[in-house]
Amino acid sequence: MKYYIIAGEASGDLHGSNLMKGIYAEDGNAVIRFWGGDLMAGVHRQSEKSAGNGGGLVRHYREGAIMGFWEVFTHAGKLLGNVRFCKKDILSWRPDVVILIDYPGFNFKIAEFAHEKGFRTFYYIAPKVWASREGRIRKLKKYVDKLFIVFPFEIPYFRSKGIDAVYLGNPLADSIAGSRAMNESRQDFLDRNGLEDRPYIALLAGSRKGEISTMMPVLVEFAGKLRSLPQYAGFGFIIAGAPARSIGDYSPYLAGTTGIRVIFGDTQSVIRHAEAAVVNSGTASLETVLLRTPQVVGYICGKLTYMIARHIVKIRYISLGNLIADKPVFRELIQDDCNADNIVAEVRALIEDSGYRERMLAGYDEIKNALGGAGASEAVAKAMIEALSE
Repeated sequence: MKYYIIAGEASGDLHGSNLMKGIYAEDGNAVIRFWGGDLMAGVHRQSEKSAGNGGGLVRHYREGAIMGFWEVFTHAGKLLGNVRFCKKDILSWRPDVVILIDYPGFNFKIAEFAHEKGFRTFYYIAPKVWASREGRIRKLKKYVDKLFIVFPFEIPYFRSKGIDAVYLGNPLADSIAGSRAMNESRQDFLDRNGLEDRPYIALLAGSRKGEISTMMPVLVEFAGKLRSLPQYAGFGFIIAGAPARSIGDYSPYLAGTTGIRVIFGDTQSVIRHAEAAVVNSGTASLETVLLRTPQVVGYICGKLTYMIARHIVKIRYISLGNLIADKPVFRELIQDDCNADNIVAEVRALIEDSGYRERMLAGYDEIKNALGGAGASEAVAKAMIEALSE
């Protein structure tokens, strides 16, 4: 069968790559055409069916990853151009199914189009309608043939809205179970990256340019203040470079600093072997839970975006791990609270207060148990193929 998959950002690329592995394993005749990133492209290259039949990468998500109400408004022309191109591409290739991964601003437009043109339409990783814009439920009912969800708390939510969503576990468990991070020693990680054998703090500034521009000044100031303390003078700091970003996105903020490295393509190992992590809210915060590294989440967005979000966002927490646990397993520092002094205080608590650290790790275990074990990606792929054959 022919599968057309659309992922619009780094987390979608990760989940899309695992889904593609499952599809290739379950469907010996699968041909996949996709919008995504390097991970999905890597799975495609490794497939025996990587050539011919129109399969392959259409556009990289770096061309359209935009966040925030104001940012979406100012880039509307580019987004609409991508939507028009995508519609034409789907019509030309005529897939058996269109699979949409998160990225609702773009993907809802494609869902409506695909439905009206008679293409089967699946949504994988539901838009966060439980957090805001609940009116999108109507679009899910109208334009999506099957919804596949990845968080246990979504099961009763969508059921209450009359949607029979499919939950088969969370694909992050697949990503981490077989990762290099979980299967190499700390010394191997240090040697591979030419790092000194000293404790370090992992810094994750987000995957979008806007996130990096707001978080990096705070993270650099935090690193300087922590290292100024005698007991932390020997610590290092590693920025996990985001997929599809380059050193040029980080270097303007690092001029004149010492002890801060940027490492690309090794995010999970950077997190796994750190003493603690400062994480921009997103999929990385849930990865940090599964990798069992104590963390503090920081989040800063544009002032207009924040003002609007305060009025429409309905959730108590911004981090997926805390949402799953339904309690504050780790601290979230938002907007003005996300400053160097507060991060220093929290990281010191994570390192110096063993009881605090152990309580956090116990909370991590609760979150992991709620998500279930590995195998979700293949199970979802199998369920999709079965649904298509009905």
